[in-house]
Amino acid sequence: MRDADSKIEEVLNAVVGRAANRTCPPLLARAVRYAVFPGGARLRPKLCLAVAAANGDTDPGLSAAAGAAIELLHCASLVHDDLPCFDNAAERRGKPSVHVAFGDQIAVLTGDALIVMAFESLGLAATDCHEPQRLAALLAISSRAVGMPYGISAGQAWECEPKVEVSHYHQAKTGSLFVAATCAGAAAAGVESEPWAVLGERIGEGYQVADDIRDALGDAEALGKPVGQDEVNGRPNAVQELGVDGAVKRLKTLVEEGVESIPACPGGDLLKLLISEEAKRFLPKSLARRAA
Repeated sequence: MRDADSKIEEVLNAVVGRAANRTCPPLLARAVRYAVFPGGARLRPKLCLAVAAANGDTDPGLSAAAGAAIELLHCASLVHDDLPCFDNAAERRGKPSVHVAFGDQIAVLTGDALIVMAFESLGLAATDCHEPQRLAALLAISSRAVGMPYGISAGQAWECEPKVEVSHYHQAKTGSLFVAATCAGAAAAGVESEPWAVLGERIGEGYQVADDIRDALGDAEALGKPVGQDEVNGRPNAVQELGVDGAVKRLKTLVEEGVESIPACPGGDLLKLLISEEAKRFLPKSLARRAA
């Protein structure tokens, strides 16, 4: 995973450096770089590269470009999610949110630019990758993850509805990019992507359940963002619906179902172990034992 980390950061630096150059409006250039670096856990691109590796990763340049594109989409969603018209969150990743640091107008444009950069990075990968014919599938997978009816745009829109089923909301708001990560990893490696969707769905929903638990019970300083925001903003929340113990049990079930869904592949056993270990990091240590 250390190799994956360095590969992801290398591609992200190249993509952002190409866009945020001296000809770009300075505030926008600074805000885009601020939104991407330093990053969070980079779970989605690491998952993309892990699935590609489990399937042989015959085109590592393409899988890295796919992982970076998914991370850019994720960063865009965070910028927009924090805006005053949505969560009005003042902090993200342990520092002021983009709209606090640069203003609402630049924050909106930063999120928009990051989405476009994600697709530009995939298009530019065609000149360096070994299997450019795989790009069509990657573009379709990424578009579905950011658009509607199942993508992060739809997930944000569900927050504007008077009533929504929590699992439906989680599927779009968080699960969509995890599905994109697993399916893109498979597609970049040249195998059928659809069988990998279940893994992304389960891990994505599990991560959101864990995030709901952290929001209800966590420490803002440790998380690097405000807590209690779901209650303040009236957002759907697994803890409200299931209670703490029920939410922890739901998380455990989702991770188990995700691991069990992994299709047969050369690196399947290692991938199962990796996902199980990474999932242990989802919860605060005080609750991790309940999910064991």
